[in-house]
Amino acid sequence: KLAFLHLPQRRGSRGPAPLMGVGDGDAVSLERLRDSPPVGAMPTFQGGSQEEALVGVAQRCTLDEPVSETIMRDLRSVAQKLMYVMMPVNVADRGRRLRDWDLWGPLLLCLALGLILSWQAADSTQASYAFADIFVTVWVGSGVVTLNAVLLRGKVSFFQTVCVLGYCIFPLVLSAFCSMLLHIDWLKLLFVLAGLGWSAKASLGFVTELVPEDKKLLGIYPVWLFYCAIAWMILLA
Repeated sequence: KLAFLHLPQRRGSRGPAPLMGVGDGDAVSLERLRDSPPVGAMPTFQGGSQEEALVGVAQRCTLDEPVSETIMRDLRSVAQKLMYVMMPVNVADRGRRLRDWDLWGPLLLCLALGLILSWQAADSTQASYAFADIFVTVWVGSGVVTLNAVLLRGKVSFFQTVCVLGYCIFPLVLSAFCSMLLHIDWLKLLFVLAGLGWSAKASLGFVTELVPEDKKLLGIYPVWLFYCAIAWMILLA
């Protein structure tokens, strides 16, 4: 058998396109040419069909989703991480769940704490100082704690550590908010101490897994110092 294929005619040439003979023993056949995907089509990966590959790509692609859906997904992720900080679960399990890092939650908590302390200031100048102090303390302190873990030869991801330390200030933010509402000194002290203990404990499950076993105390000490500095600023507000 002999089949003939029309080759595309070149621009500027005259006459009909030439014919190319294709025999039974050739590598290219009419059936293979007919069933072959067009140029630029999605490749088929090993272990699945082309339809399965398209479904997997569609599930992972978020470029075409509405902005409201993206915002709601991020808010649900932030709320879920805050629940992991506040829930009395296993410390190691809490640290494992916080490894899917993002910086939206720490940013919102830092802004909330800065606004709470600035509202309690005597004037606008003191308010701006209080907000700036909290903002610098949270982000610079997180960087210093991460640097300390790096010097201890721990397995550290910078943004992941900043994420965990930022989310774990949530109990202190709640303490500052309750203290602002009640205006009772001894209750404020109790709230801040409880928030300090909860924040430090919530971050231990992650920090203790970063540093070697024989250097855990050196890795935990800066974390406690970091949260003690934030708690002291809340007490002074």
